[in-house]
Order: sequence, then structure tokens, then C-alpha cells
Amino acid sequence: MDPTEETTINEVTTSTEVTGDLDEETKTTSLVPIDEYLAAGVHIGTQQKTENMMKFVYRVRTDGLYVLDIQATDDRIKLAAAFLSSYDPKRILVVSARQYGQFPAKMFAKAIGAKSMVGRFIPGILTNPKIENFYEPDVVIVTDPTGDAQVIKETVNIGVPVVALCDTNNMTSNVDLVIPTNNKGRKALSLVYWLLAREISKANDSMFNYELEDFESGV
Repeated sequence: MDPTEETTINEVTTSTEVTGDLDEETKTTSLVPIDEYLAAGVHIGTQQKTENMMKFVYRVRTDGLYVLDIQATDDRIKLAAAFLSSYDPKRILVVSARQYGQFPAKMFAKAIGAKSMVGRFIPGILTNPKIENFYEPDVVIVTDPTGDAQVIKETVNIGVPVVALCDTNNMTSNVDLVIPTNNKGRKALSLVYWLLAREISKANDSMFNYELEDFESGV
């Protein structure tokens, strides 16, 4: 199984190398308990890393897998939620070509009233008014800068900011706000999108009646 998935988590969750440096205040002020981030595998990166993402890497495991800094993830979710809450939800677009990101991306859009485009992205939807389903967002959220490269290319052309869920192997050029996370695992993506939706709703004083399980697909 892919090492970014849940079967590799136990090795890291039992290690003080992940949580040992976190003080008690940090542990109590995070959006969810640190153990929940660990259980979802949010910190599990890949065996590749880019220079762009090195500042978010906490350590390298003996098997060569890069581990993301959970505190950085938590901080960036808070920052992204504050940033996105300043936009009209109807003008926020969330996209995901990656399979495990599609369901939580759609749930995120439903929860805050945004628009989602998942699966194959048709080139020109953001740049060509003659194309069916043409859409003009004010801000775009991508699940993976690699899989959603066409979307990022078009956002550059139209000059709107990009918030991206980025793993250790992602390039972050043309990304305005990085959320460092495992963007390949089902549970990790569900947790990050749920937290984003919850925090945006809270910032906008909007009702939020969703549990984490509502963002987890049965795939």
C-alpha cells in the first residue's frame, strides 16, 4: 500500500519525535488534538521533497519518508480559513482531480456555499467565456498542485489567489497560501477540508452542522 496511507501511521504516532517538541499550550490551542492529526496521517509526506516544501518538513524517517510539521499544518489551516472567510463563499472555487479529495472538496463547498469542480478539469473553464460552465472565481483552492496544475495555470492568467494543499513533493510556485499536508490520504484530506469549512463558518458566524464523518467518503 502507498506509504502515505494509514498503514504507516502507527510508527510515527508512537514516536516522541513528532510530539515531543510541542509545548502544552500548543497542544491545547490546536484546532483538534494533535493525536487526531496523527491518526488521520496529515503529517505523512512522501519520499520526495522539493526545496519549496522543506520549511514545512519536521524530519526524515529511516525509510526515507518525509514527515510534515503538524504545528505548521494547524497554523496554516487557521491562516487559510481567516483568508478565505473574507471572500463571498459563492465566489470561492475548490477543485480536486485527486480521487480521495473529491468527496471532501464537494462537502467543503456544500458546507460553506462555495462551488466545487472535481474530477477532470476542462481547460478554459476559468479563462474562456464561450465554454459551457465558464466560471469566474475570486479565489481558488486546489487539492494538489500537481494534479490540479491546469487550474493553477488558469488562475495565473486571470490573476486570482490560490490556496493549495501541498505535500512534500509539491512545487509551490504560483501558490499564494500553502497548507502543508498529506494530500493523498483519504482521512487526511477529509480532516483538513472539514477543519477549513468549520473555521470559515465560525469566522463568518455561519451555522456548521457537520461532523468529520460527513466529510469522509466510503471509498
